[in-house]
Amino acid sequence: MADQPLNIGDAAPDFDLQDTNGNAVSLASLAGKPFVLFFYPRDNTPGCTTEACSFRDDYSRFVEAGFAVFGASTDNIRSHQKFTEKFSLPFPLLADVEGTLAKAFGIWGEKKFMGRTSMGVKRSTFVVDGDAKISHVFTKVKPDTHVAEVRKALGLL
Repeated sequence: MADQPLNIGDAAPDFDLQDTNGNAVSLASLAGKPFVLFFYPRDNTPGCTTEACSFRDDYSRFVEAGFAVFGASTDNIRSHQKFTEKFSLPFPLLADVEGTLAKAFGIWGEKKFMGRTSMGVKRSTFVVDGDAKISHVFTKVKPDTHVAEVRKALGLL
């Protein structure tokens, strides 16, 4: 388990999770395909909805450039299905119910919100290239401007 977020050039950790439709998604199943993986704390919360809908609105730009897009949180498949239906999300959401993927990427930890401290997913995004290496890392994500930041970094203006 990583204590710090993985860095550019690191190998993406192996994973095998179910997506919104119950399909298995693993690092091996994505071999040779670059992808954007954005971690968010909770389905149907204001910041997470803003971020997911921004990825939805710019989804075609990512696909046209050859990237798959995945969201991941510790919500279960049913929660992901409701979130996807409510906001017409075109990309799969990964059910990282135990937080194992977040921990492997080093973005599980202590968070402070409104004077309370809790453990959870720190909003972050990783871009993984076709060789399963991390090519971009985004931490301290601001939901309303983040997707534009990712697009700019990937030259998808």
